[in-house]
Amino acid sequence: MKSEVKVAVVHDWFTVDGGAEKVCKEILNLYPEADIYSLIDFLNDEDREIILGGKRSITSVIQKFPFAKKYYRYYLPWFPYAIEQLNLNKYDLIISSSYAVAKGVLTNSNQTHICYCHSPMRYLWDLYFSYLPKTTWLNFGMTYLMRLHISRLRQWDVISSNRVDYFIANSENIAQRIKKVYRRDSKVIYPPIDVDSFYISETKEDYYVTASRLVPYKKVDLIVSAFKNMPNKKLVVLGDGPEYAKIKRIARDCSNITILGYVGRSEFIDHIAKAKAFINASNEDFGIAPVEAQASGLPVIGFAKGGLLETTQEGKTAIYFHEQNEISIQNAIAEFEEATLENPIYIREFSKKFSSETFNKEMKNTIAKCLSSR
Repeated sequence: MKSEVKVAVVHDWFTVDGGAEKVCKEILNLYPEADIYSLIDFLNDEDREIILGGKRSITSVIQKFPFAKKYYRYYLPWFPYAIEQLNLNKYDLIISSSYAVAKGVLTNSNQTHICYCHSPMRYLWDLYFSYLPKTTWLNFGMTYLMRLHISRLRQWDVISSNRVDYFIANSENIAQRIKKVYRRDSKVIYPPIDVDSFYISETKEDYYVTASRLVPYKKVDLIVSAFKNMPNKKLVVLGDGPEYAKIKRIARDCSNITILGYVGRSEFIDHIAKAKAFINASNEDFGIAPVEAQASGLPVIGFAKGGLLETTQEGKTAIYFHEQNEISIQNAIAEFEEATLENPIYIREFSKKFSSETFNKEMKNTIAKCLSSR
């Protein structure tokens, strides 16, 4: 749609085509003439075309910092300063896509700032103890400085939330987190899932599948370890990330486990479609991959916490386990193999409530109401 107001879209950073970037892509489809801002932009040509339509975002000073492409996260102490240096005075409407600092851009009283919040910063709040190294005599100085700086970042995070006029949360799970951390109400609009790209396969193969960024909180190592002790059951792991080498080591000498790493979109869709079930062991804010699996008619075996409770139906489209450990995963798989869930057509139909069409309709209506109320 052609915008009647001058719009800026602010995203934390562009490095990969992830879940938050898919949301940003749909927002840009609503406002194709919008200018795009971010801390850094190091997308490859393929992802740039997919997410930004070939455009480049206007970046902060961190873009030119040494080794920023690979080690940008180490510049976390400069993030608040950098985001506040982006000059957005010429815009009427600012839409931030934020899971870190994008919501902290400076605006004036004549502007409307709507934040689509993927989550308050996880490493400051919910996952603080997961990210922070355990304090020992050897690292006492480093961990002390980290705790001190994170404490200051928390203060900035809460203060900067007051710069947002309207919050949109990506799930009820995140709406509760926004209320807890920022003391702000929010409207829930689920992220857009391209359910039409997925299909129900007529030929199933005898393997389970999991897919995600290989980072600690995704708990893919637990899934792989569980299958290491079930040599008669096959697992395919899709995705890449910092824990790739660790997960490869766990699966070493296990002929029933295949670690494929990053695969192209069409190959990803085919691997999902031909599996017997999708396994998710993380506490997701929302969780796009389980919805994509259901769009292929796959049932989900998942950890019963967070966004998964909103995107699946226990006993119909999913089997839950309640502890993040190998035994719980193994027991859930055994339960799944004895259970009778809904058929693939039902599971796929359920996934359509999270479609891109639904997202676009709700975003347009919500943004219009926010602008009219201002």
